[in-house]
Amino acid sequence: MLIGFLFAVTPWLAVVGMALFLFPGPVQRWGLASLERFERGRADSGVRRAAPLLTQMLLLPPRIRDRVGGHGLAPGYVVRWWRARPLAGPFKFLRFVLLLYIVGHIDDVADWENLRWSADLGPHPGVMQALLSSLAGMPTTVATWDSSTISRVSALLLTALILIAEVRFIKRVNLTSSGSGATLAAYDLEVLTGRADGESVLVEDRRCWPVVALLTVAAQCATVLRRWEETQPDCQIPRVSVQPVEHVIWRAHRTRRARARRHNERQFKAHAALVVGALRRAEAQQDSKPDRALEDLTVMLLTIAERYAEGRVDDLLDADQLAGVTPAAPRERLRAVVVGLTVVLVMASAAVLGLPDAALIPLLPVVVLFVAVVVNRGRMPTPGQLTDLIIPR
Repeated sequence: MLIGFLFAVTPWLAVVGMALFLFPGPVQRWGLASLERFERGRADSGVRRAAPLLTQMLLLPPRIRDRVGGHGLAPGYVVRWWRARPLAGPFKFLRFVLLLYIVGHIDDVADWENLRWSADLGPHPGVMQALLSSLAGMPTTVATWDSSTISRVSALLLTALILIAEVRFIKRVNLTSSGSGATLAAYDLEVLTGRADGESVLVEDRRCWPVVALLTVAAQCATVLRRWEETQPDCQIPRVSVQPVEHVIWRAHRTRRARARRHNERQFKAHAALVVGALRRAEAQQDSKPDRALEDLTVMLLTIAERYAEGRVDDLLDADQLAGVTPAAPRERLRAVVVGLTVVLVMASAAVLGLPDAALIPLLPVVVLFVAVVVNRGRMPTPGQLTDLIIPR
């Protein structure tokens, strides 16, 4: 009885509250004061939670700081990301829950059992039937699907989405958990707490996250370098991976700016390929020259973060740092999966067609090279890329 009464009264109370908030009066003043206190608390929280990472930047050796130019905009991006996170996080969570709900109820979207692969719409076509009818009008050959597989596919997609979300969450938590209890006395707090006018918290979260990731990995490199110099040669050769920041570099031109034109997009992607290649080259040198490689990695990551904050997404590193670098290929994992699946499909088809076993063995490398060249858009894959097909990076 009471619960039903509350459900009935709540919408009316919300309408009355919104009306009182819109008109000048004590309710509006109280609401504005509460909103101001919330924004001030969010700004203070951003500074406090960004303090550990920014303090590690202050502890960098002078020889590293001297090699990094710029106007010091990167620390402000760290604070802005932490300030936007409390509001952007729930929005992203709700969006993910909505996606899970849609995928989990995909079998309720349409009457899958009565769908027909026909150009004839029928008397009462739904959205899915109209889509199928439009596709059926095209000259193409399709396979017959059993309607019972829809629920299994949706369950598989649901599980995959949850696993992907868990991996992304764990990676982000690992990157952003870097100590506590530090001071920001060396920074201008008024500049750090600034915010781009008119930007939503989701845009702030997406735009500022690359700087947080880059500075975090740079701090890891600096910490490992300091330990190596203090304990050498009594410790194992250090190893820091730049894989967590490769994705943000590939997408830097989209997160920092609006969507670029096609020719500019190709230019940004070509530059990002060189930057990722330079980071991988420095990462590979950790086995032979650990101290030099870690110092170069720290300098490059700090330079990329600073220039990204300045908006120089087509000049993330200097020309001398990119000299002799082999460009990296975007979406290498996806390309490797496509190549692997295509090779398996071709070999299985050859076996089904009755090709003798003696011919399957020499056919395999030919198929692998051909598919790899096609997937790499006509470029011959490097030995490292072929190795990634067997041992994924």
